[in-house]
Parts: sequence; C-alpha cells; structure tokens
Amino acid sequence: MLDKIVALLKESGVHAWELSAVKERGWEFYFIRHELDQHRAKDLEYIQIRVYQLIEDGKFMGSASADLSPTATEAEAKKLIQDLAYRATLVKNKPYTLNPPRPGQPMEAPVDVAAIAEDFIRTMDALPETDTEDVNSYEIFVSDKVRRFLNSEGVDVTERYPDSMIEVVVNARKDGHEIELYRNFTSGSCDSEALKRDLSKAMAYGRDRLRTRPTPNLEKADVLFSGSDACSIYEYFVDRCDPAMIFRRMSDWTVGKPVAEELLGDKVNVFARRELPNSSRNQGFDSEGAPIRDCCIIQDGVVREILGRRMFSCYMGLENSFHPENIEVTGGTASEEELRNGPYLEAVEFSDFQVDEMTGDIFGEIRLGYWHDGETVTPVSGGSVSGSMFDFVKDMRMSREQAQYDTMRIPALTLLKNVTVTGAEG
Repeated sequence: MLDKIVALLKESGVHAWELSAVKERGWEFYFIRHELDQHRAKDLEYIQIRVYQLIEDGKFMGSASADLSPTATEAEAKKLIQDLAYRATLVKNKPYTLNPPRPGQPMEAPVDVAAIAEDFIRTMDALPETDTEDVNSYEIFVSDKVRRFLNSEGVDVTERYPDSMIEVVVNARKDGHEIELYRNFTSGSCDSEALKRDLSKAMAYGRDRLRTRPTPNLEKADVLFSGSDACSIYEYFVDRCDPAMIFRRMSDWTVGKPVAEELLGDKVNVFARRELPNSSRNQGFDSEGAPIRDCCIIQDGVVREILGRRMFSCYMGLENSFHPENIEVTGGTASEEELRNGPYLEAVEFSDFQVDEMTGDIFGEIRLGYWHDGETVTPVSGGSVSGSMFDFVKDMRMSREQAQYDTMRIPALTLLKNVTVTGAEG
C-alpha cells in the first residue's frame, strides 16, 4: 500500500511530501488488585500523509496533513491527496526544504513483547504492600513498533523499537478515610527497580496525604523537587534552545551566551541522547527524518547548540539540526544529603505544575509536600509555589545523583531558592 501511496504522491504534482507509517503489535492486560480481569492482543497500523505546496510564485509555502486508513482504496487515497493539496494552499509560511538523506543508523531493537509484559507483571507481584497501602488496579500496554518514514527528498528509513505504558491506581487508608493516587509510567521495556521505587513512594505519599496539615504561608523559601515534575524545569532549558522559539523572538538564547548572567549556583549541562536505557523514544531519526546524534546543547550554563524541527531550523540555516527525543541533564555538585540541609519545602505532588518557556514563570498547586523546618518534618498540602526561572537559574542547585523518567535523565534532586510559597492556612 505504501508504494502505491508514494506513486500517487509523485503523480499528484504537489511541491513536496512526507509519509509516515507505523505498525504496532502488542498486548494489553487489565488487572484488578493482582487478578487478571482481561487481556487482548493489538495489531494496528497508522498512516499519515503531509503535502506541501508553493503559493504566489514560490513566495510562500503551505502544508496540510491527514491520516489515511490502511484499508483505504486507491481512489480514496488519491482523493485525500487532492484534498490535502488544496488545503495546503490556504497556509502561508516562508518556504523551506525538507530533510535530505543524511548518514544515520536506524534503531532496529529486537522486541519481545511477551517477555516485557511478563517483567511488568512480576514487578507488580513483587511490590511491597501493607494492610493500609496497596495496589487497587493496573493496566499494562506493551507494543512492538515499526515505523517507516519517507519524503520527496529521498529519505526512506525504517525503525523498530519497544513502547510500553503502565497505569496504576494505589490506595491508602487511615481511620475510615481512603485516598487513591493515579500513576502513569511510559518506557521502552520494563525498568523493574525504577517502577518499584516510584510505586513504593506513591503508596507512602498516599499514606502521608491522609495526615497532612495546611501548607504554611512561608512567603519565600527554598523548594526541593524530587519527582517527575522536575522534568518541566529542565524542559525549559531545552525549549529555549529551540529554533522555533529563537526565530520568533520568544527566546534570546544564542550559541556562546550563558543562560543567565552571574551564575552563582550549579551550572547546568544539557545533552541530546540518541539512546537512554528503557526510553520509549530510542530512535535513530526524528519524526521528520533527520538523523539523531549525541550532542551537547548547554555546557556549564553556556548554550552550545540550537536544535529543533526542520522548518525553523531551515530558516536559521541549521542543516544538521534535529528534534531531540532523549535528554540528559548533569551539572550537580552536591549529594542528596547535602541538599537536604536547613529549612526547605520538598514538593512531591502537584495538582498542576507548569513552567512557561517564554516568560520563565513557574506555578504549581501543592497536593503534597514536606516542610522541613530544621528540626521536624511535617506533611503539608494546599497552597502553591511560584516564581521565575529567570531568577532561579542563577543560583539553582542540583544533586550529583540522577533519576530517569522515560525520555529524560535528570538530577534526582533540584533545589530552587527563594520561591514564593503561598500557604493554605486560613
């Protein structure tokens, strides 16, 4: 079918085109407590077509995309391409070229879906539970994905990789009260140790949520991030090195310049990684066919490379650019023990945590935190944290130890100083 679609695209007279097809085969398991409720196999295929058209004698270029059913007839495919060719003329962007063929090594990982699923089930069976904290239910999704990408410039790459997800609901009970916490973990294969660690924490957090006090109105305090919400802090660094942000003047970061003046704390290092253990996005090429490579984006707080998708990369003359799928962050100089000295608020659960890549503003509503006053530790909830990364980046601290959350490996602890903490007390 793909060869026929390519032939139709070539015959259509469109200026350029991209074609992406994914075949996904795997299993889904649904457990109540630890009893299997149901399971099913999946065998899916997705096809997406994007066409490009030049407008007003090449002054502008537009694009349009749509999904095509793998069971579509030749007539249906031809009609869709014609519709896309028209819709593309309604969009006006500065012209650019698609990715040309460049040297790269596609990922061709052997995928044993049954073995990965078994690892998840064994890990869940071995999870330590108590009379008051346990697993309510969980669902496992494991896939063997094969993705082929082609474009009109001659790129034609096929990759194979595992893609997994587990959704878990844990319960905690105390004195007639009960709380549920939901967790969603994505990965390539199963990282048993990390899954046990994070779910054990979730059950402990559920227990502590039942005995919290209102967050005090601290005004300004050091806040320690020890969970996956810290990924948003480091995504801020990656986003501000994106050509789309820079070209549109939403970021003033440039190669050779520090991310802030007078860096007093730890200086962040950000790397694009072609591969991370158990990542669900270990791929040799990005979604537009550009080869992915290991490289340094920020070194000791200084921007070293601008990376992003093809359109804005092309506008900025960045021919070796790509969209990074895996990110690693280093630069911490302190141990976890050293970062846990003195008064601080450890924020572990938010109802929502955001970092605005353009303004630098952060905001999060606290579901669970631990107020360390120097002598005692009190579970707290309610209130919020806020401030600006423009200020925090100058004196932030990071642990030498790392933790991985699917496609991101970051410092296990991140300390932001002088954060505004609005309390929940009356």
